[in-house]
Amino acid sequence: MNLNIDTYITRTLQQSTGKLWVISGPSGVGKGTLVKEVLSQLPQVSLSVSMTTRDPRPGEEEGKNYFFRSREDFEALIKKEAFLEYAQYNNNYYGTPIQFVQEQLERGLDVILEIEVQGGAQVRAKLPEQALGIFILPPSQNALETRLRNRKTESEAVIQQRLARVEEELTYFSDYDYCIINDELTTATQDLKSIIQAERLKLKPRRMS
Repeated sequence: MNLNIDTYITRTLQQSTGKLWVISGPSGVGKGTLVKEVLSQLPQVSLSVSMTTRDPRPGEEEGKNYFFRSREDFEALIKKEAFLEYAQYNNNYYGTPIQFVQEQLERGLDVILEIEVQGGAQVRAKLPEQALGIFILPPSQNALETRLRNRKTESEAVIQQRLARVEEELTYFSDYDYCIINDELTTATQDLKSIIQAERLKLKPRRMS
C-alpha cells in the first residue's frame, strides 16, 4: 500500500481540535504563575479569559486578566446561558464565556480554564469527553499561607476565608486527571508542559468510566 505521509499528517492536523484544560487548586497555590509560564513556552495553548464581578486588582487589565462586569450585568448573562460555567466565590461571581472557548478549540488550540473547583466540576460535567483536569497543590499548608500573605492584595479576613476553604476544595481532588505539586516553579512548569504535550500526541481518546 502506498502511503503519502505528508498528506496524512496535513489531513490529521486539519481535522484535530484543541484540548480543554481545567486547572484548579487552592487560592495562592501559584496557578496563575504556572499558566503564564506555559503560555509563554507553548504557542498552541491559549488562556480563556473569565468574567467576574469583583473589583480589579492593581495591574489587572480589562479583557486580559478578566472581563470586569457589574453583578446586574453578570446575572443578565446567566439568564442568557452565556457561560460554560459560573460560580460565586467570596461574594463575587466568576464565569467562563462560552463563545471564546468554542472559537479557540475549533482553531485547534488548547484552551486553559484557570478556575476554582465548583466551576471545574460544571465544565467536566458538561464536557466529560473533552475536559481534562489538572489539580495544583502546594508543598504544604504553611507554604500556602505564606504565599497568600506575600501577595499583599487581600485583607486578613479574606486570607482566613481562603485558608478555611482549602479543605472543601481538596474534596474535589480525586475528580481530576492529573496532580502537580507546585514546590519549585521550574519543575512544576515542566510537569504541566509535559502533561499538555503528551495529551496532544495521544492517538486514542480517553475511555470514560
